[in-house]
Amino acid sequence: MSGLLLENKNAVVYGGGGAIGGAIARVFVREGAHVFVAGRTRARLDAVADDIAATGGTVETAQVDVLDEAAVEKHADDVAAAAGGIDVAVNAVSVMHDQGTMLADLSLEEFMRPIDGFLRTLFITSKAVARHMGGERPGVILTLSEPGSKLAVGGILGHAVSAAGKEAFSRVLAAELAPRNVRVIGIRPHAVVDGPAAGSYTGELFERIAAGAGQSVQELLENGMAQGTLLKRLPTLSEIAETAAFLASDRAGSMTGTIANLSGGALVD
Repeated sequence: MSGLLLENKNAVVYGGGGAIGGAIARVFVREGAHVFVAGRTRARLDAVADDIAATGGTVETAQVDVLDEAAVEKHADDVAAAAGGIDVAVNAVSVMHDQGTMLADLSLEEFMRPIDGFLRTLFITSKAVARHMGGERPGVILTLSEPGSKLAVGGILGHAVSAAGKEAFSRVLAAELAPRNVRVIGIRPHAVVDGPAAGSYTGELFERIAAGAGQSVQELLENGMAQGTLLKRLPTLSEIAETAAFLASDRAGSMTGTIANLSGGALVD
């Protein structure tokens, strides 16, 4: 067995310019994968590529709107043609949405934003890569959700429904693709406190709630959300990326149709 988890694997990371997507791309490269990162913002993609290059690795970038089905399909076709197929795909796309607003003040548009956005990107990317996977070369599709899928707390209606939808999508897709030798696994991390995550998507997402509590986002996460976990801490970017690499590898070859719980014990199922 090779010492590298993903040696000779071709991997596509959608949302690869974000904190989690970028972390996963870096670990995938380290573990021997040929990595393609796609996302909407060129500067963020280039930053990830520069970081990887600084460690001696290489990654291929593409500016792709993951809500554009034709563009995603063309990108997947181009990757498969150039690399000889797609072995691993990760959807780490973020969709900005509301958290903290109760039903009485929540608009239908804000409720539907994460549901439509997250599930639309998941459908588009999964469909685009699935046809290039499986057979003699096992394929893996990794998705990301959140503890909101099972938490009974107020103010996260759209977020919770979208998270539950992503997990249901992953389970059902696993059943569909298993006969083609393609595994589908969801990863459920909690909010991430370290690195750029607390200053980008996570920061913007919780900025209003933190301000209302007279705290910084960092304080809200560390003193609030972290204390609601069994470990009294939130997952790190490294832990999420390392888990993704293991799940994408042949060493997790018997795992499919399940959710890897990285919530620190916020959820114990």
